[in-house]
Amino acid sequence: MPFFLELVSYGEGRDDASAEFAAVNPAVVARSMAEFSKPEYRVGVLKVGVPVNMAFVEVHPRPVYEILYSREEAIDYYRRAAEEARVPSIYLSQGVSNETFQYALELAAEAGVNFSSVLCGRTTWKDGVTVFVDKGLRALEDWLNQESHLEKR
Repeated sequence: MPFFLELVSYGEGRDDASAEFAAVNPAVVARSMAEFSKPEYRVGVLKVGVPVNMAFVEVHPRPVYEILYSREEAIDYYRRAAEEARVPSIYLSQGVSNETFQYALELAAEAGVNFSSVLCGRTTWKDGVTVFVDKGLRALEDWLNQESHLEKR
């Protein structure tokens, strides 16, 4: 039976949405992937967030914060982290928007990293919560039907 290990990156005493943490996150993700790929942990699949906070990446679909990484630097961080993995890995959406997660996966593909899959739970449904609260079940059902038929990049 495979052992799926979810790595949660954080910086002690740092806000995980801050520029300060975003600056160190690529190294945290890479070191974590290297460490937990070691045979003694018997991990079958690493579940990881992408190695950069997408809100700080140049040309982000919806820039929110200051730019910490150029597109090329972000791609390089993907490669560095992936080189550390000795077991299959999957990227977690970490609750970002669909648009942002798609952009993150485009960068991973452009980097040529070998990720095995993705998990995108709340990324796919979180916008529907507001629809349900504001407009009710029927509106949510309509929203879900519309969202499931949208062409994705």
